Amino acid sequence: MESRNRVNLTAVESPLEMVLTAASLIPITHHLLGFSLILIAFLYNFLEIHFLQDLFTGFRGQPVVLTIDPCSQLYRDVVSKCKTLHGRHIFMTSDGGTLALDWVKNAQVKGQAFQVDGPAQKDGENPILIIVPGLTSASDSAYVKHLAFIMAKRGWNVVVSNHRGLGGVSITSDCFYNGGWTEDVRNVINHIHCQYPEAPLYVVGTSIGANILIKFLAEDGINAPVVGAAAICSPWDLLICDRFMSRKLIQRLYNKALAVGLKDYAQMHEAVLSRISNWEGIQKSRSVRDFDDSATRVLGNYETVDTYYRRCSSANFVGSVMVPLLCVSALDDPICTREAIPWDECRLNKNVVLATTEHGGHLPFFEGITATSVWWARAVDEFFSILQSSPRKIEISVPSVNPGESSIDQAPYVHLSQDGTVGGVSDETQVEHKEQNKAGDRIHVELNQPPNTDQGMAAIVAPVMKRLNQLSRQNRTSLWVLAYIAFLTTWPLVGSAVSVFFRRRFHARFSSP
Repeated sequence: MESRNRVNLTAVESPLEMVLTAASLIPITHHLLGFSLILIAFLYNFLEIHFLQDLFTGFRGQPVVLTIDPCSQLYRDVVSKCKTLHGRHIFMTSDGGTLALDWVKNAQVKGQAFQVDGPAQKDGENPILIIVPGLTSASDSAYVKHLAFIMAKRGWNVVVSNHRGLGGVSITSDCFYNGGWTEDVRNVINHIHCQYPEAPLYVVGTSIGANILIKFLAEDGINAPVVGAAAICSPWDLLICDRFMSRKLIQRLYNKALAVGLKDYAQMHEAVLSRISNWEGIQKSRSVRDFDDSATRVLGNYETVDTYYRRCSSANFVGSVMVPLLCVSALDDPICTREAIPWDECRLNKNVVLATTEHGGHLPFFEGITATSVWWARAVDEFFSILQSSPRKIEISVPSVNPGESSIDQAPYVHLSQDGTVGGVSDETQVEHKEQNKAGDRIHVELNQPPNTDQGMAAIVAPVMKRLNQLSRQNRTSLWVLAYIAFLTTWPLVGSAVSVFFRRRFHARFSSP
């Protein structure tokens, strides 16, 4: 009878049941309040909202990090001075393709939509801005309209070069655009330059359009009839971004959303795509990589998807750009990861200025509590305006890198594991970036670490420190993960040894007379 009571007493005093009993005594309203706070905190981080941070800073914005050559004339003459569609023309390419060029002039900026009733009349020497939209975007995209009307108010003529099959035009050839297809941009720029030979040309590319623009500028070099350019939220390295979009839940959601947009684009041109690509694979695509494997790779004549990503990544070409180029990227971009940003290549090219912000996402960069303005559009406006009004022509620096040579075969190399983790593998020993503040902005300068000549223990420690530095530069949280794994794997052995040590020590002390 006593043993049965003890069993019941033990069951009643179970820690789990005691916790559940205590939780049941808390009012349900308190539980709902706690759950609501947890849900708000989760959504705040999941949706990458930073309203509270902006509120505490008085919506003063955030610092912009510039990665440039400190001796760059472009920085001294232009960037240091920066404080922040009139009709449709159908352009036919040599292969029979059709492109829609949508124009807007300053006299028509009060309109709410692009007009399609005829080509623009020549305005002589007025500067012209050419916009290359992102993936599946066209002249009706909100951010494209925003930039177009801002520049039109400045008195510029603006033209949006819609990709093939977008902007309401049909596919009229077997050639489609992709992240490395520069022929359409080249033909449009040359066409506009011939129509307006006295007008300075400026180009802005967004997202995949930025990747195409950088590749075009590197391929044409000094022969590109462009005065200045801007690349906004370029993916830089398509292979790294592909791995990145398969990691976390938010990236996978973006990946599926982009895949849905690509499938809708393919559905509009089913008559052509079903004939020259893997239409069944397109319909089953659940990610951008799936679509690229079934359509982009096939249409572009690439052996594999990875081959397409490697050959078309703008990080391989930015070192060969020979016109003033402003690059804008957000470090919290949920699509184009910061791991793909070519810091060294941008710093070594005196024609390139890389501006990075802590927040901004992929293209929004909203400003103010009402989010009625976009920061990067204002930055592009100011950059081009000062570049246009510069009293003397900016001296173009000729990069030492061969434009035809891809940096994929040069150090530093990138190792991609099966789970999408990116790690650096380089033959050079480098130290962390040093930051310098100048005119409110920080300039990253990376120095080479001198070779280690010590013998003995130093020769053993140096390779370990080198790998730790490389690992920490790629992802600082990896060090904590390694420490956590080391703790879990060594604790059973260490814990047993400590337990035996203290048991013997205290046993000897308490057993002694």
